[in-house]
Amino acid sequence: MPDTNPTFNLKAVIHETGLNAETIRAWERRYGLLKPQRTSGGHRLYSTREIQILKWLVARQKEGLSISRAVELWRSIESSGQDPFREMVLRQPSPVVANFSLDELCAAWVEACMRYHEQEAEQILSQAFAIAAPDVVCVEVLQKGLASIGNGWYKGGVSVQQEHFASALAMRRLNALVSAAPPPTRPEHLLAVCPPDEEHDFGLLLITFLLRRRGWDVIYLGANVPVDRLESALQLTSPTLVVSVAQTLPTAATLLGMASFLLSRNVPLAFGGGIFNSLPTLRRRIPGYFLGEQISTVPLIVENIISLKPSLPASEMIEPQYQVILDEYLEKLSLIESEVFRFKETLELSHAQIEFANGLFKRYLLSALQLGDIHLLGSSVDWVKGLLDNYGISNQLVDHFLIAYWQSIQKYLRSDVLQFFEWISLK
Repeated sequence: MPDTNPTFNLKAVIHETGLNAETIRAWERRYGLLKPQRTSGGHRLYSTREIQILKWLVARQKEGLSISRAVELWRSIESSGQDPFREMVLRQPSPVVANFSLDELCAAWVEACMRYHEQEAEQILSQAFAIAAPDVVCVEVLQKGLASIGNGWYKGGVSVQQEHFASALAMRRLNALVSAAPPPTRPEHLLAVCPPDEEHDFGLLLITFLLRRRGWDVIYLGANVPVDRLESALQLTSPTLVVSVAQTLPTAATLLGMASFLLSRNVPLAFGGGIFNSLPTLRRRIPGYFLGEQISTVPLIVENIISLKPSLPASEMIEPQYQVILDEYLEKLSLIESEVFRFKETLELSHAQIEFANGLFKRYLLSALQLGDIHLLGSSVDWVKGLLDNYGISNQLVDHFLIAYWQSIQKYLRSDVLQFFEWISLK
């Protein structure tokens, strides 16, 4: 069910629904489906649900109903105990071309990519764009298709070459859509940038496209941008807002560094990404505005941030002791990793496998320390285990590796620091 928190001002609602202010106010008075809250200054604030109600009513009008009959239909469905949003989805078949829905076209596109059949994949996308708006196709076919392929790679059923092939096709199509977007109609400049080490930039490019379609001037910098390179970009563009995404715990840590840098320059940050959806508490570590879990709502949230200029959400301070722990760990890291190799025969792992496991575990452990909570590592262990399994290291061998890592840490870290790592021994 859509969010009911009053968040969006009238300007955002007008831009999202295509209705004018007079119509919205008239529907409020006559039908009572909308009950916006008021700011201290008397301005209306609408929820995501109210915006979706307006879109629902507009859709019924396009089907031939008058507004009064559309409202009657809404109330009739609601009074029967059903959700009008879900009811209309169930009543109306998915858009089809040659008997294919968007879900089926997404599956067909993935299959074509798995066979490296570029022409077929492009034809499938052309079918999808013929039946749905570009932003819908990008989310329902490209984004979902890449997510499916990424999951297949993670599980070992998709090769890295197949994943790269599909990503290249998706990025090429999305870049063409971004280039073809109409000129900006808004005066503000937005900067879209991935934090250091974040190579997955499809989500950020998709956000750029969605914002450009709504008139925003978005300057896209792309993947893996070092923080020290941002200074000149900020000076040249003077952005009203920086937009960024992080998909993993390590890039959430680099995003924290970027957020702190922007905060020191009084430049607001809006952020999102998969890691913040799977670990909601992590959002409180980043000094910035969270963009929400659904990419389709990002334009509304950005509109709200820029129009209303809400206070920056309070972020949780990292306890000073974590810097001490981080310094101690970094100082002894080479010794710890070398010690793990002494368990090579017991671990039944090759030198290359131990080296890979050391590098991956180090990245996640460092990230948890940089973010100020060693227990964040626990939320990523299962994902790391799955990735290592893809490299021929079973879960049982990962458990053995963690025991060896714990014993190596015990040998080199001070006792006052060691207590923060005891969690590892329980895994």
